[in-house]
Amino acid sequence: MARALITGITGQDGQHLAEFLHGKGYEIFGVVKGQNNPRAQQIREEFPFVEVLSGDLTDLPSLVSCLETAQPTEVYNLGAISFVHFSWTQAELTANTTGLGVLRMLEAIRMVGGQQNNPIRFYQASSSEMFGKVREVPQSELTPFHPRSPYGCAKVFGHDITVNYRESYGLYACSGILFNHEGPRRGLEFVTRKISNAVARIKLGVQSDISLGNLDAKRDWGYAGDYVKAMWLMLQQNEPDDYVVATGETHSIEEFLELAFAEVGIADWHPYVKQDPRFFRPAEVDLLIGDPTKAREKLGWKPEVDFPGLVRMMVRHDLAVESAKLSK
Repeated sequence: MARALITGITGQDGQHLAEFLHGKGYEIFGVVKGQNNPRAQQIREEFPFVEVLSGDLTDLPSLVSCLETAQPTEVYNLGAISFVHFSWTQAELTANTTGLGVLRMLEAIRMVGGQQNNPIRFYQASSSEMFGKVREVPQSELTPFHPRSPYGCAKVFGHDITVNYRESYGLYACSGILFNHEGPRRGLEFVTRKISNAVARIKLGVQSDISLGNLDAKRDWGYAGDYVKAMWLMLQQNEPDDYVVATGETHSIEEFLELAFAEVGIADWHPYVKQDPRFFRPAEVDLLIGDPTKAREKLGWKPEVDFPGLVRMMVRHDLAVESAKLSK
């Protein structure tokens, strides 16, 4: 039986991936940080097929222990300090977890058995934030990196060390350069979910407005449930490689707002949106749009949920959640 070890199991992608792999008959182990972590209990309740292990990307011995317990055929490293804005306030923590955490996991795999005798296949969650101040449009696997945040810098290290271990030690190690992927499981601190939740609350009369930063920023937004399939496909190939995973379309935050408010019957969103300097980044990433040609041609992957469908899904979910709260 295929066995998968997932870091970041409590996050959006970890949950989607666990469901996807369970559907394919995998035995699944999820790494959760700390003692008595309330998120661990949430995973046990919502995903009873996941065996929760205690581990931390900042602690190599704990990763070795997780690998020895799980004996996985595949490792998906989705764990990170993933909120870009937060990375400016705790840059060292971001570097230690999001960057050096990748090195520790690769080293743990090498120690436990990532080569010929026990070939563990490794997936690293790279990010479009590595492109930052983009050198070309659209961005492909060959586009140079120019990160514009501590988070982006840490992701570049994680990406490069994955390539290095693949070339130096013969590990089966892939990086998925995933562009923005969202959904109802996205944390409320991320702009897309912040918008969909606020729109639902405004529609229901329990919130008056929403404060945001740069409304002109453009992103390549897809659905997280689609993107975890690409992760899995990468580890099913004969040879390891790196792939951009994206829709190939770009949309502004203004467009997201327009569709979200329209979903609840509000034609003009401007009176409900305020711009707050606190939410502007010190160095902005203005335009991200990926070229998914390689993933489409080599993996046979393509997104199934389009941008309007994604916004609709998120707003309807939050309307249902907030309505349920009011009815209690």
